[in-house]
Amino acid sequence: VQLQASGGGLVQAGGSLRLSCAASGRTFSTYLMGWFRQAPGKEREFVAAIALIGISTYADSVKGRFTISRDNANNAMYLQMNSLKPEDTAVYYCAAVRSPVYMGPKMLWDYWGQGTLVTVSS
Repeated sequence: VQLQASGGGLVQAGGSLRLSCAASGRTFSTYLMGWFRQAPGKEREFVAAIALIGISTYADSVKGRFTISRDNANNAMYLQMNSLKPEDTAVYYCAAVRSPVYMGPKMLWDYWGQGTLVTVSS
């Protein structure tokens, strides 16, 4: 599976952005998909994941503000980000793993996209 994230940019605090992740391969619907982010000087962190049947999991820091979704027919995943804060500034990566559900922070992800930069100004 090859992944390509897009949709990042510069936005003011309180604004919104929608990230997209395009995936190659015929078996997209069998993969758990997720978003991660890495802020400058910090470790990469989990943002959200969506299972094959649409069950989603979020990091506490984005709950209620971000929404993850997927379109299996078009091999795509999205992250709608609302009420953005300066601390959301990071490079956002999409990822995939062949698993039916999200199994927690120790889960290993098999495939990664190249990342898209989100900058939130105060």
